[in-house]
Amino acid sequence: MRTYRIRTTALAAATAGLALALTACGGSDTAGGAATKPGASKGADQPASSPAGEGGSSAPAAGKGTGSGTGTPAKAGSGTGSGSGSGAKGTGDTVDDSYAYTHPCSAKNLTVKVTSQQGLPATVRVITVTNNGSTTCGLDYFPTVGFSAKGATLGVQATAPEGLGGAPAYPMRPGATAYAALDLNPSAGDGPVADEVSILADREHMPNADGVSLPLAKPGSVVKPKIGLYRTGARESLSTI
Repeated sequence: MRTYRIRTTALAAATAGLALALTACGGSDTAGGAATKPGASKGADQPASSPAGEGGSSAPAAGKGTGSGTGTPAKAGSGTGSGSGSGAKGTGDTVDDSYAYTHPCSAKNLTVKVTSQQGLPATVRVITVTNNGSTTCGLDYFPTVGFSAKGATLGVQATAPEGLGGAPAYPMRPGATAYAALDLNPSAGDGPVADEVSILADREHMPNADGVSLPLAKPGSVVKPKIGLYRTGARESLSTI
């Protein structure tokens, strides 16, 4: 069992540096396409094309998505964790979960999106991370998320649950998607309005340069934002906040 505890002070101190580094990545309203940097996915919070399936399905988790940002390699999660424990011919044990525990995901093999989904609170966005690689890999328990408004960083970072433990990584099988619910304003307070999020899929194993900045089609007020753990569906992730 690995015990993972969030250092709130360290996260707060890293906020400004992360946000500045990630803002340089830029954002795009267009879907698909490989990013200019390894692992850099760009996408907007645009209407999703399919319902969100909880637990194991590759569709978004909470009914039909009202928004879907798309990008290539790098941040945002919601798992569609698929798979049996056995690998395809020639892959050996490289698709087993145990392989993920010692092989962190590479940003160049990840696609990141940010979406809005029907059935979730209006303050919630959903980050998805898809493994485009041919082997299983491991992600940190949650993505790191900062916020910007009109090109300027807000100096705010979403906080994650504390006192985490369990497997050494969140396993991502080939083709799987991980979901992380992002609540911009859990208390419905008054705060600055963010129109862009900066996302790093795995703070433990990726440099800030692997982060991406994704525009929000639906800007929202940001007050003490929270990020959920990577899960196989958006609702499941939201329940961890």
